[in-house]
Amino acid sequence: MERNGTTANDRITTDPDILVGKPTVTGTRIPVELVLAHLAENPDLDDLFTAYPRLTMADVKACLAYAQAAVADKGQRITRRRAARPGAAQG
Repeated sequence: MERNGTTANDRITTDPDILVGKPTVTGTRIPVELVLAHLAENPDLDDLFTAYPRLTMADVKACLAYAQAAVADKGQRITRRRAARPGAAQG
């Protein structure tokens, strides 16, 4: 849930003036996308925290929760779109 461009947990921010509105860790210019990409490439948290010392474990958890919510939302939108198509299977 967003509140003035900030998620309810206040750790992830979307602001059109910061990185063109990409979701970022609040108080930094570190995008959620970068944290996820780093973890996908190398899931070593010590390496992540060395590369981005301003990040905290709570920030990383917020990035993962944000990504999980985004994927869940996308899945729900696809399901609703399919159900709205004429001739869509009912089940």
